[in-house]
Order: sequence, then C-alpha cells, then structure tokens
Amino acid sequence: MLTRPATVDAMERSAQRIGRALVVVVDDRVAHGERDDTTGPLVAELLEEAGFIVDGTVTVHAENVAIRNALNTAVIGGADLVITVGGTGVSPRDVTPDATHGVLDRPIPGIEEALRSSGLAAGAVDAGISRGLAGVSGSTLVVNLAGSRAAVRDGMATLSALVPHVIEELAGRVQEN
Repeated sequence: MLTRPATVDAMERSAQRIGRALVVVVDDRVAHGERDDTTGPLVAELLEEAGFIVDGTVTVHAENVAIRNALNTAVIGGADLVITVGGTGVSPRDVTPDATHGVLDRPIPGIEEALRSSGLAAGAVDAGISRGLAGVSGSTLVVNLAGSRAAVRDGMATLSALVPHVIEELAGRVQEN
C-alpha cells in the first residue's frame, strides 16, 4: 500500500485557489506618478502566496468618490476579497475608512480589532492607530490596511487565518453545526 506523506496533502490544499482578489492603493503621490508603489505589489504577492488569483492593483487618489468607485467596481466585478492599502490614519487626506463605510453592508469588527492589535504588537504604529474597516459588501470581503510595508506584512499575516473562512461562509460552503 502506497501512502502519501502529509506534506503532499498540504501542498494540494495550497495549490487550490481561495478566490479572486483586487488590491486598491490609496496614495496621492503614487496616483500622480511622483513615487513608485511599494505596497500594492507586496499585497499582491502575499495574496498569491495565500492562494488567491489577483485580478490586479488599482491606484486611486485619496478622495471618497475615487475610493468608492474602485470598491464598487470590484464588488460588481465579483471579487471575493478587496484589500485597500493606505489612507487609514487621522490626517485630513486619510479618507479610506470613510469611503469604505459607505460601501459595506455589514462590518466585521473582529477583523478590524485583530489588525490593530497585531499591528501595534508588531511595532507598526500606523496599523495600531488605523481607522481601517473590514466588512462585507454583497459577497465581497473588504479590508482596509494601513499604508506602511510593516503594516501590510503584519496585516496580511493576521488575515491569512481569517479570510479563507469568511470567503467560505460568503460562498455558502461552510456548514453550521
């Protein structure tokens, strides 16, 4: 009898695609072409490693309408997950949570709290003081991450355990006991 090592099963699961994702970078300087985007590609890479098909990275100005349009387009387009990066702080131009609030049908405060807590514990101050939201719009999970690479790395690590379950629930593939 041939037995497969446990690592083969783990590899098969990781090869399965969790869903489709879109990254929205909210940064005026990147949108104006004044600096290169370093966080969007990082999020896309981490999403792909986690088993997502990344539809792309969109860069928008820090304006309510631009952010809402990007989020609504992703939801209408059938994305399972949208990660926004940037614009979650307390400055007047940090409007990502405000724009996101208008798009969400249901908030998920536990994800928001986990991101702030783990970010602060990891030393990503911008993550710790982030006003970022997480919630569901239609059947799409939307999550705001703070804009630093440290906040992105920590936020994606925190989300890796939570997001697959939420997406399974939204797709109706989780059976309640």
